[in-house]
Amino acid sequence: MRIIISPAKKMNEDTDSLAWLSLPEFLPRTREVCNALQAMDYEALKKLWKCNDQIAALNVERLRQMELDKSLTPAILAYEGIQYQYMAPGVFTTQELEYVQEHLRILSGFYGLLRPFDGVRPYRLEMQAKLKIKGAKDLYTYWADSLAGKLFEETDCIINLASREYSICVSKYLDGSVRFITCTFGEEKDGKVIEKGTMCKMARGEMVRFMAENNVREPEQIKGFDRLRYRYSEEYSDRDNFVFILEK
Repeated sequence: MRIIISPAKKMNEDTDSLAWLSLPEFLPRTREVCNALQAMDYEALKKLWKCNDQIAALNVERLRQMELDKSLTPAILAYEGIQYQYMAPGVFTTQELEYVQEHLRILSGFYGLLRPFDGVRPYRLEMQAKLKIKGAKDLYTYWADSLAGKLFEETDCIINLASREYSICVSKYLDGSVRFITCTFGEEKDGKVIEKGTMCKMARGEMVRFMAENNVREPEQIKGFDRLRYRYSEEYSDRDNFVFILEK
């Protein structure tokens, strides 16, 4: 079983708390992505990143100093978004860290696919960015089925806790040999399930923590998730979509 999650835009460097264990699987291809970004000027990067001058300046400087095998931070500690705050990997036990290292994978437009203790550098690049590399019109085309293929080599069951922007890199290539279970967190309204962005991110982080704390090995165990007032809904769920409804 593998759990997939999205990265976060906001990143930090932490070379002291925990040591990185390995370099990313797709590092040679990351170098190609990095080279393509470094060849762009400031205005082109700002447009690609869709950000303000402060964020653009920070990330241009990061690119200028980018060395992909030095001053690395474990991926699990590098991302600072809401999902990671609620996952709270900084207070995981040794056993919980071992669990996520085995089961958790982070999808990335820059690195492709990351294990929690792969060493990374801060970057800015969303999967949907229109970056042209080696004849590919965008990152979806560039990475193609390589990320899905690697996951399919590792497991026959994937728990999807990623946003659609990232999960489509895997779901697009499903061929029936791998079970792909999407966890949906929402509120019930007029017979429909309504998802809200921030709450979804919080719940996805809590779900990773729940799975690590309970050493979840089978998909059915996920149904016991009961945090942030979410409860599994038999009514709205099916074999490949586990729906958790926020209690009023």
